Formats: sequence, C-alpha cells, structure tokens
Amino acid sequence: VQLVESGGTLAQAGGSLRLSCAASGVRFGEDSIGWFRQAPGKEREGISAIVLSDGSTYYADSVTGRFTISSDNARNTVYLQMSRLKPEDTAVYYCAAGPGPLGSAYVDWLSRYEYDYWGQGTQVTVSS
Repeated sequence: VQLVESGGTLAQAGGSLRLSCAASGVRFGEDSIGWFRQAPGKEREGISAIVLSDGSTYYADSVTGRFTISSDNARNTVYLQMSRLKPEDTAVYYCAAGPGPLGSAYVDWLSRYEYDYWGQGTQVTVSS
C-alpha cells in the first residue's frame, strides 16, 4: 500500500482547498481511508474517514459542515474538500488506510489505531 497526499498550500481564512490522497494497493471496495491532521505541539487528530465498502463517512466535530470526504474508485483517490477554512485548520494533513469493518463490531473510524498505512503528509497553512 502506498499513500500520497497532495493539495496542501497556503490559503486565506474563509477560503477552500481540496486535498487528494492517491492510494495504490488499497482495496476500494473493502478498506477504509481516514484523514488526520497534526498541528505543531499537538496530537494527531482524526478529522474524517470513509468506509469504502459502503461509502459511509465520518467527521470530527471540528470539521463537520465544512469538510467533505469523497472517493473516486476509478482513480484510486480519496479527496478531502475543505471550505470555510480557519487559521486553526493549519496543520500537516495525512491520509491513512486500514481494513474495512469486520462484522458488527464497533469501530472508531477517527482513531489512528484503526489504520495501518500512512502517507507522508501535506502542509496546509491558513492565514487570517
């Protein structure tokens, strides 16, 4: 599995960005992809996830209503559309891949421990 993030850049508060995660080796009908971010001096935070087997999506409270995760199975790519950006969105953004759901067991899709493979990250900086 190889994950490559792109799309990070400097943006203005209130603006929009789209991050991409090119995911080779991921089973797009079975696995899951999460987006995480880490700001300097802070823990890595799970902000969104998509379960590729059924398309269900999950968001942290901090991004709900502003960010949208989606997948393009033909391109083996997962996107994170970010809008109404805030300075506190400044961080390195990572995508991660893990297995899909196993039976009916509860899964915290925003937990980094559910993911086995990680990209190198892309920097997003939001200026006020």
